[in-house]
Amino acid sequence: MKFIESIKNVWKIEELRNRIIVTLSLLLVYRFGAQVVLPGIDAAQLGGLAEKTDGGLLGLLNAFTGGAFANASVFALGIMPYISASIVVQLMGIAIPYLQKLQKEGASGQKKINQITRWLTIAICLLQAPGYLASLPALGIPPSAFLLGTGFLFYFSSVTILVTGCIFAMWLGEKITDKGIGNGISLLIMVGIIATLPQAFLQNAATRLEGGGNGGLMMVLIEFVIWFVIILASIMLVMGVRKIAVQYARRTATGGYEKSAMVGSRQYIPLKLNASGVMPIIFAQAIMFVPSLIGGSSFLKETAAGAWMQTNYSDMFGFWYNLTFALLIIVFTYFYTAITVPTNKMADDLKRSGGFIPGIRPGSETSEYLDKIMSQITLPGSIFLAVVAIFPAFIVKLMGVQQGWALFFGGTSLLIMVGVAIDTMQQINSYLLNRHYDGLMKTGKNRKAVA
Repeated sequence: MKFIESIKNVWKIEELRNRIIVTLSLLLVYRFGAQVVLPGIDAAQLGGLAEKTDGGLLGLLNAFTGGAFANASVFALGIMPYISASIVVQLMGIAIPYLQKLQKEGASGQKKINQITRWLTIAICLLQAPGYLASLPALGIPPSAFLLGTGFLFYFSSVTILVTGCIFAMWLGEKITDKGIGNGISLLIMVGIIATLPQAFLQNAATRLEGGGNGGLMMVLIEFVIWFVIILASIMLVMGVRKIAVQYARRTATGGYEKSAMVGSRQYIPLKLNASGVMPIIFAQAIMFVPSLIGGSSFLKETAAGAWMQTNYSDMFGFWYNLTFALLIIVFTYFYTAITVPTNKMADDLKRSGGFIPGIRPGSETSEYLDKIMSQITLPGSIFLAVVAIFPAFIVKLMGVQQGWALFFGGTSLLIMVGVAIDTMQQINSYLLNRHYDGLMKTGKNRKAVA
């Protein structure tokens, strides 16, 4: 089989083999740390916490940390504080001139931005760690589980360990990016999500197979087929591009220029259907915590409006929650695409390289044209993204799938798994093609080395 042959080719390339071994080793360290419970907490009494985080918003958070949240682990905060810090720094780069200057300084500027992101990560951890510890009793951990009590010593040591755990996870991600294969931070999140997948599937399958009224084996197979179709749709969303034809002015033998396609170069600009990735979902998910908090505030807690907000926006599988969620995703997709796709810079770079879009003048007209195309393709892309994000709600309401398993039918979890898997395969593919082997993602004859 071609796939087996490709795996053998991967193992033949020493550099690629070493990078894969380093990546798997560091991921194994991360998964081991997710099982280490915080000192002072009895691991045998964490059943209540596991039940509370089996579904809903806490279930999603637990999936992102690979079960570390429900284990009260040293990695309970996961890598999410670093993701939050990265988002904040990226958004601040729009308004703060100093960050804008750093972004234009190349590698040295990026190094300073990374340092700012790390310090901000520590600050976020120092805010989140005490909140996590304070919420543990409310999340089902009995007082007897705190072997050293919940005094200053417990909080000081646990906050220190949680912050250190997050920083260590961040270091693992950076080392994977540097010495391994793929984007390290994304791989840590993906591995964490995948770690909770088997348990969620088996729990749902066991429920289906119990008795005769839950659908049985046939329903399990139908769910699996639907899941496979949603994965294919997510791949189409991640890979979909609009190709804008480009031509280049080429110097002739007489010293002039002729307008023709530059030989050996890419002859189109690929504009992604979903240029913002999963960021709109992450932004919208953060905003969706606000209505229930407002409804439970002292001003609205005793009113009918407050009760309605708490009821409808605390259920992530409810109608009003998902309607608002979908609308926010569409809005944030436009917003994030606008700040991350620099059409002005693309037009300037194209002009400097002697390129042009047929029928469009270089410069401002090219920028306006690219911006118009991005606006046109972002609408279907944002709607498609919103549908994928809220699909778990449909699968729960229409088919009675357990919430833990339903989270893998769409939303952030599925898109992260698909996106990271594609990105990692593309990197492996480039190694194979550079060594004149068939790639993982295309068929074709072995490429012979050029003498």
